[in-house]
Amino acid sequence: MSSRYDENVILLKALADTNRLKIVDMLSCEELCACRILEKFDFTQPTLSHHMKILCDCGLVVARKEGKWMYYSLDKNAVQSFRDFLAEITTYKENCICVCEGPCGGGECNE
Repeated sequence: MSSRYDENVILLKALADTNRLKIVDMLSCEELCACRILEKFDFTQPTLSHHMKILCDCGLVVARKEGKWMYYSLDKNAVQSFRDFLAEITTYKENCICVCEGPCGGGECNE
């Protein structure tokens, strides 16, 4: 069973690229056609497809095909889940892994 850390590290790895961060920023405004996204970058369509595959595979972006065009948008639920995770790991809580005294040694404790 994967932990909330494992689930979110996939998303963090996907966002660890300047161009993908810019694409997410663009998609925060509205759904966009791949051709509109490509206009803002100095790379080829196959490179854009690579970036979009990574963003879709991590669950942050959803794609839909309309005719010969691909349209992309942010998955609002995934965005909110990620925000919640960041808030959780950056806020004090009584069940923080740093205060666990069980046999897990500070990891995810199942006591």
